[in-house]
Amino acid sequence: MLTILGFVMIATFLVLIMMKKMSPMGALVLIPALFCVLVGKGAHLGDYVLKGVGDLAPTAAMLMFAIIYFGVMIDVGLFDPIVRLILRFCKADPMRVVVGTAILAAIVSLDGDGSTTFMITVSAMVPLYRRLKMSLVVMTGVAAMANGVMNTLPWGGPTARAAAALKVDASDIFVPMIPALAVGLLFVIALAYGLGLRERKRLGVLTLDEVTAGDPEQVLVGAGSGGKGAKGRKGVKAALTGGGAGSGTDAEAQSSKGFGSPNGSGSSDASDEADELKGLDPHRATLRPKLYWFNAALTVALLALMVTETMPIPVLFLLAAAVALTVNFPNMNDQKARVAAHAENVVNVSGMVFAAAVFTGVLTGTGMVEHMARWLVDGVPEGMGPHMAIVTGVLSLPLTYFMSNDGFYFGIVPILAEAGAAHGVSALEIARASLVGQALHMSSPLVPAVYVLVGMAKVEFGDHTRFTVKWAALTSLVVLAAGLAFGII
Repeated sequence: MLTILGFVMIATFLVLIMMKKMSPMGALVLIPALFCVLVGKGAHLGDYVLKGVGDLAPTAAMLMFAIIYFGVMIDVGLFDPIVRLILRFCKADPMRVVVGTAILAAIVSLDGDGSTTFMITVSAMVPLYRRLKMSLVVMTGVAAMANGVMNTLPWGGPTARAAAALKVDASDIFVPMIPALAVGLLFVIALAYGLGLRERKRLGVLTLDEVTAGDPEQVLVGAGSGGKGAKGRKGVKAALTGGGAGSGTDAEAQSSKGFGSPNGSGSSDASDEADELKGLDPHRATLRPKLYWFNAALTVALLALMVTETMPIPVLFLLAAAVALTVNFPNMNDQKARVAAHAENVVNVSGMVFAAAVFTGVLTGTGMVEHMARWLVDGVPEGMGPHMAIVTGVLSLPLTYFMSNDGFYFGIVPILAEAGAAHGVSALEIARASLVGQALHMSSPLVPAVYVLVGMAKVEFGDHTRFTVKWAALTSLVVLAAGLAFGII
C-alpha cells in the first residue's frame, strides 16, 4: 500500500507542476501533507516535517549566503571578463551560446558544488539568452545535465557516498569511470550543439560582427534609452546595440509578443531584462576594479577550501559573504542595499528548500521511499543476478530522481551490492554503475541546487522538468552504455 501511495504521490506532484496547476512550493508542501494523512500518519506530520527541515537547514543556510556572496561578486564585476570572453566566443550565435553554456557549466562544476555552478553559469549566460530572445529552459536543461555528469567527481558527493557505503576507495570507483563520463560530457556538448542549431533555426542566423565593430565589450550594456526597434534580424541587432532594454517601443514590443520569456512559457518582464543587463554596465556604481584581484583571490580560496572540506560549506559561505560585503562596501547603507538587491533570490530559493523538506520528510518518515525502493529491487528477475551492475545503472535513474543521494547510496546500493556479490559481481562495479543516474538526479525536485538554477533564471520548475528529464535520462543511459563498452561496468 505504501509503495502504491508513494508512486501516486510523486506522480501527482510532477503532473500538477508540469501542467502548472500548482506552484512548486505549494505542491511540495500540500501534496505530501495530504498523502501523510491518507496513509494514516497525519498525527506524525509535524515530526516528519521538522526532521526534514533539520536535515536541509544547513543546505538552506549555505544557499542563502552563497547567493549573497556570488551576487556581490557579480555586482563588483568579478565575472564581467568571463561574460566578455563568452561573448567573443558566442558572437550572438544561438548554437555557440548553448554550447558555451554546457562548457561553462562543466568547467565551473569542478568545484564539486551544484549551487555554485548554477549561480555562476546563470549569472554569466542569462544576459545573452535574454538579449537574443533564446529559450531559458534550454539553458537550465543543458547546465543541469553538464553539472550532473561532473557531479560524479570524488569531492562532488555521490562517489564519496558510494565509497563509504560499500567500503571501497573512491579513486578506484572514479578513475576507471573517467572514459565513460567523458563520453557522457561529450554527449551533453553534442546535445547542446543540436539544441543550439534548433534555436538558431528558430531565431535566424545572428552575428555581432557588424554591430560590435566599435566596442564589442559594450554589447551587453542595455541600460540606455529605448528607440524604435526593427523586426527580425534587424530587430536583434537593434537590441544588441543597446536599444529597447529600457523605455520605448522595443520593450513594449517584447512584452506584447512574449519575447525574452523568463520562464519559457511566453510571458515576459521587460524590467527583469533591464535589471539583468544593467548588471553588466561597465560604469555601474557597484564596480570595484581596484579590488578585483582581492575578490578573485577570495573566490579561489573559497572554492579551494570547499574542495578540501576544511570547514563545513555553509560556514565557508557565511564567512566569505561577510568578508566580501565588509571589504567591498564598507558603508553600512551600501551593505544593506546589496543584501536587499539579492533578497528575492534568497527568499525564493530558501523557501523552496524548506518546502522540499516537507516532501522528503513525509516520503522518508512514512516509509514510502523505502517500500518503493525495495519493490523495485525485489522486482529484479533472478536471472539478472550476473548482470546486477547493469541493473544498478538502470535503477539509478529513477531511484536517484525520487530519492536523496544519501537514501540511495546508503540504503539501496548496499542491497544491490549484496545481490550482485552472490553472482560474482564486485562491489566496485556496482559502485561505478550507481553513478550513471546523476545527470538526471540534478533535476530532481529533491535537489536544492535545482531551485537555485530555475530561480535565478526565472524559469518555471515544471517547464524545466518537462524539457530536461528526457534528455537527462538519455545522457545517463549513454554513460551506462559507454561504461559497458569500455568494460568498466
